[in-house]
Amino acid sequence: MTEKFHGPLVTVDIIIELPRGIVLIERKNPPHGWALPGGFVDYGESIERAAMREAKEETSLDVRLVEQFYTYSDPGRDPRHHTVSTVFVASANGAPCGADDAKTAGVFGENQLPAPIVFDHSRILSDYFHFKRTGERPKP
Repeated sequence: MTEKFHGPLVTVDIIIELPRGIVLIERKNPPHGWALPGGFVDYGESIERAAMREAKEETSLDVRLVEQFYTYSDPGRDPRHHTVSTVFVASANGAPCGADDAKTAGVFGENQLPAPIVFDHSRILSDYFHFKRTGERPKP
């Protein structure tokens, strides 16, 4: 008997740091709203390569991955599928320009975040800004 594997989908999200703040994209596709750049890891692709590819596709920026921040796996984090996302912190130069499935891209500070923010990205951003202030990473 052959069983079909059914498991969570692997994704990446990227917190791109620029001198004026972090990059968020406004999504073209549902769920509509603002999000971190990111997406699905292709078969045969490393998560690091996927992060760099997704950042370029959605923001037109060439990023340098600085560190792996945390992995988020709550089954309800994405209303479309059960996903497991590894979040990277990256740096880049230049101005982001929305492309691919991003309607627009912008740079925002902690106190000027747009709304609505979709998926669990509000939690990710809260964890990130807390980490920047205190050095404390999220706890499992």
